[in-house]
Order: sequence, then structure tokens, then C-alpha cells
Amino acid sequence: MQETAEVSQAGVTWTLVRGTDGADEQHIQVVPPFPFSIGRRPGCSLQLNYKTISGTHAELRLEGEQLWVSDLNSTNGTYVNGRRINARVPLREEDLLQFADMAFRVRSESRQNTCLTMAEDVCDQALALVQFDRLMENRLVTPYFQPIVDMATGAFRGYEILARSRLFGLESCSAMFDAAARLNMEVELSRMLRWEGVREGLNLNGNATLFVNTHPLEIRREGLIASMGAARQLSQDVPIILEVHEAAITDPREMQLLRSQLKELNIGLAYDDFGAGQTRLSELVEAPPDYLKFDISLIHEIDRATPERQKMLASLVQIVLELGVNPLAEGVETEAEAEVCRNMGFLTAQGFYFGRPAPVRDYQL
Repeated sequence: MQETAEVSQAGVTWTLVRGTDGADEQHIQVVPPFPFSIGRRPGCSLQLNYKTISGTHAELRLEGEQLWVSDLNSTNGTYVNGRRINARVPLREEDLLQFADMAFRVRSESRQNTCLTMAEDVCDQALALVQFDRLMENRLVTPYFQPIVDMATGAFRGYEILARSRLFGLESCSAMFDAAARLNMEVELSRMLRWEGVREGLNLNGNATLFVNTHPLEIRREGLIASMGAARQLSQDVPIILEVHEAAITDPREMQLLRSQLKELNIGLAYDDFGAGQTRLSELVEAPPDYLKFDISLIHEIDRATPERQKMLASLVQIVLELGVNPLAEGVETEAEAEVCRNMGFLTAQGFYFGRPAPVRDYQL
């Protein structure tokens, strides 16, 4: 069932939307006076009769055409885009407003513009944001696995965990994170994808290493190690490598601490997309990972590159090897690229030449 509560004054109508299926749609028209109260207690402007909701949980106030939300010292909190609020917060179009575990999407519309037709791409984006609630609540993702091979033998050494979804507008990882970024929920999405990937990866044949991803925002927020601890408990003795994007590698001491904490969990560390940003070799020396994944921009058509470019890449590979780090070539698409990378000293590689991302059933005998 879809519930809506419309707040209107001046020339703007604000709407709180709960539900995404459109079935048995219920509209609750709300009119001044303000504040507009939300709670379990009879007499609230919007009564939510759930145990997690406090008697007087929160309130909305309209100042001009701006809607504000305040928490009223509720037990389980009020959240805007996944963050618990301690002071009043202005609400924007498509914000995710949550009272304890009751989530609503915020909508606003000018009365003068109600008959205007939205552009198709805007409609698609709005639908994707609505779908994002379903994606997170029901964990509607399918983990995909791309093989990582041993360059000497061609054997599968592990798999990088990726994800897909069948929800409209959220089919790819990039689309999921685009929607998450609009709601400030990148970290929550990253943790959910990682958990589902590890859980599904336990069905792979053998004891293959699982390469799991992080979002750059996770490095400086609490909870990453706890999340990886939960993944380790779930996976037991399955080898795990945590990939950190190059953009997040700015403080060697931070990486040293992260590697130490991961080591206690028997989890390895990889730096992803090396060569795409600003990671310096000095940082590799001070905080060496277990794997260094060379960005596809360095690998693409390396067989056709100038001798100078090939020599430069080969020199980087040798430096990485001398540091005791496993150099991994990303984005290998042809046999010629694979052969050049092998001759340069790359120990591992991944790319379409070795296998495209696929669900776990495609790797089960």
C-alpha cells in the first residue's frame, strides 16, 4: 500500500510518499495549522501506529516555501538521507525522510506547474530513486563475479565481486551508486553489496579468493572494520581481499592502520585503479598492499604502445614486485595484451579476455 501526506501552503505542495508499488494508494491531505506533528499518539497530524515510533516523534514546519523537520527527542530517531538529525533540517526534493524505521520520500511541487510534463530523463531518475528504497529494503541485487587469473598458469585465483539489479534505472553498479549519491547513502549501499557478494560467493567452487570493494567515503567513517569483521565471520576461512580505490589513498598512516586491522581479521588489502589518480610510489613503500591493481588506462592496447610507454609500465611492475606486492593488470581484453602483461611480470590479471562478470551459477560445475 502507498501512503502519502501532502503539506501545502502558498504556491508549493509538499508530499511525503511511502511505498513504491502504487497499489491501494492512500492520500492523507494535511492542512495548517503548523507545526505538523508525527507520532504514535492520537491527535498527531500524521499518526503512525507502530511500536518503533514515539508518542510525539517529530514535527514539520513550513517557513515560506521551505519545509523543515525536527526530531522531538524520539527514542529511535529521525533520519534524513540515512543520517540521524539532532537539530532542525531543511528538506529537499527526493530526500529520504525516516521516522525510526518508517521511511518516506519527500516531494515538492509548485501548484502553477502541476500540469507541466517532466522530461523523460527526469522521470527516469525519479523512478530510480523510488526504486532505490526497494533495492535497499529488500536487498534486490544479484552479485556478479569476474575471474582473476594467475598469469603463469591461467588458473582462476579469485573473483572480484560486482553487482547487478533488475530494477528499472538501477541495473548497473554505477546506476546504483548514482542514486545512492543523491541520497547520501553510498556507504550503506557499499556495505550491502559487499555482504550479499560474500554470502553468494560462498557457493563458488573451491576456495577462491573473494575481492570485495569499498566506497572511498567508507575509509574515513566508522564501521568499515566492523563490516569486514561480519564478512569474515560469515565467510569463515574463505580468503578475502578488500579493495580500496586509489582516490581514498591519501594518508599512508591511515592505510597502515587499515592493513593492520584487516590482518587481524585475516583479510588482505588491494589498491584499486593504480595510475588513474594521484597515488605516489612513496605511499606504496610506506603502506604496501597485498595486491596493486593497475588501471585499465595503463593496460588498454599496451601491445600497440610505444616502446617508451611499455618500458615505463614494465619498470613500475618491477618496482611493485620488489616491494613484495602482487601486480594485477585490470581490463585485459585481448590475447596480445595478456601476452605483453605476462612478459612485463604481472602475476595476476582480470578482464574480458579471461571472463566477463557473471552470476555464481555460471561458475558452478
